[in-house]
Amino acid sequence: MPQNMWNLLVERSGWFAGLAGEHLTLSAIAIAVAIVVGGLAGLLISQATKAAKPTLAVVNFLYTIPSISMLGLLIPFSGVGNVTAVIALIIYALLPMVRSTYTGLTNIEPGIIEAARGMGSTEGQIMRKIRIPLAMPVIMSGIRSMATMTIALTGIASFIGAGGLGVAIYRGITTNNMAMTMDGSLLVAILALVVDFVLGVVERRAQMRSAKARCANRRALIVVAAIVAALVAIGLARSCAPTRATIRVATKPMTEQYIMGNMLKELIEQDTDLNVDLTTGVGGGTSNIAPAMESGNYDIYPEYTGTAWAQVLHRSDPYDEGRFGELTDTYKNDLHMSWVGMYGFNDTFGIVVRREVADRYGLRSYSDLARVSSQLSFGAEYDFFERADGYRAFCDAYGMSFANTIDLDIGLKYQALAEGQMDVMVVFTTDGQLSAADATILTDDRGFFPSYLCGNVVRDQVLEEHPELRAVLTKLNGTITDGDMAQMNYEVESEGRPPEDVAREYLQEKGLLS
Repeated sequence: MPQNMWNLLVERSGWFAGLAGEHLTLSAIAIAVAIVVGGLAGLLISQATKAAKPTLAVVNFLYTIPSISMLGLLIPFSGVGNVTAVIALIIYALLPMVRSTYTGLTNIEPGIIEAARGMGSTEGQIMRKIRIPLAMPVIMSGIRSMATMTIALTGIASFIGAGGLGVAIYRGITTNNMAMTMDGSLLVAILALVVDFVLGVVERRAQMRSAKARCANRRALIVVAAIVAALVAIGLARSCAPTRATIRVATKPMTEQYIMGNMLKELIEQDTDLNVDLTTGVGGGTSNIAPAMESGNYDIYPEYTGTAWAQVLHRSDPYDEGRFGELTDTYKNDLHMSWVGMYGFNDTFGIVVRREVADRYGLRSYSDLARVSSQLSFGAEYDFFERADGYRAFCDAYGMSFANTIDLDIGLKYQALAEGQMDVMVVFTTDGQLSAADATILTDDRGFFPSYLCGNVVRDQVLEEHPELRAVLTKLNGTITDGDMAQMNYEVESEGRPPEDVAREYLQEKGLLS
């Protein structure tokens, strides 16, 4: 494993460096805002003592909300992406900042304050020259803890498409690439330790009181201010520079979606003058991407017909491809989006059972499974249990009642099945690991699961502004079979190949990419 981690880190150093830069940017913004807002809040409640308890109670309450829940609460208001991630990080960073500032300012020896007042100092002078300097060690300790925690927590930002090293962690889990997950986790830890070390140096220097030290501190502050100013100037220059129009492509947290996202990026950037901003692995899949498409946060994403029918259009009646025209018309009229570029493969759901369990009970079909379901455990990714065409509808159709259910990430299902943590699980028919799994695929003898042909959903406004996109996306019609997709997934999940390389190679084989 260490050798694999090192090789991957060297081979994809540019990619990891980019993610680390995104990670630091998100963390730095949240830390800076939390220092200002939390510091001011702590200062105010140290003076208005009646407001201290309710303020700390509110901040404490916000801190107890699980990070996934916090993101879910914020998405309806601020959408997916960087803004929501930064807001969530700021909220979590406020508690240690407010508490340390309040504690530092209120735990100063009262005799010192009384002596200052007796010498004629104003409250403002006491705050600037006595309270804040004496409280600084406690405040700096809070800042160090808050900064370390924020950098670690920023990994969750990738769940809503905000970037950072969480992308490597989450993609590694999804694609069965443990080296990628470990590299991402290690880099997060290194960033946190480096920031903690730097803040420790700052803390120690701030406590030095000699004239020479104060002079050195002022010089250091000037250098830091100059560096920050230079970075801001560079950022402004880049933002003001003319750039190509950008198409924002999103994908779900699935191996094949990573591959298709990179196919779209390669083709669009080759055949047009457009730039592609690719956001891979948006947590929650359709439930988060579809609203983001409606609000204009994303322009294109690969979707499945059966999923669109049930989850986006909220239709409970059965779907088959004979109703594709009805599906596309509804998208066009109600959502102002079009389906362009139907890949050709059908990634429908399937049910597999551990081979030992299937042999023991003689299971070959879903109806066979219904006879013994009460003795077995069922596992699936989180959204399957909430889909209109998911767990409850499936159990009702076949009269099943499992002994217990297990929610887990899509990238961990096969490992959990192999380890015997569950007996039955839902799969996708194009899963790369399916052919190598020690499992029996059951027959859907009542045809419960609908068709899930894959195609691209595009906002009509984008097609109107960039009509050249339609020709590019149409090239993808019928280019991928079920077997092709399963093979590409296998290369990523079992052979450890990057989705970018697999996507590029396949397009070249099909003559679509030079």
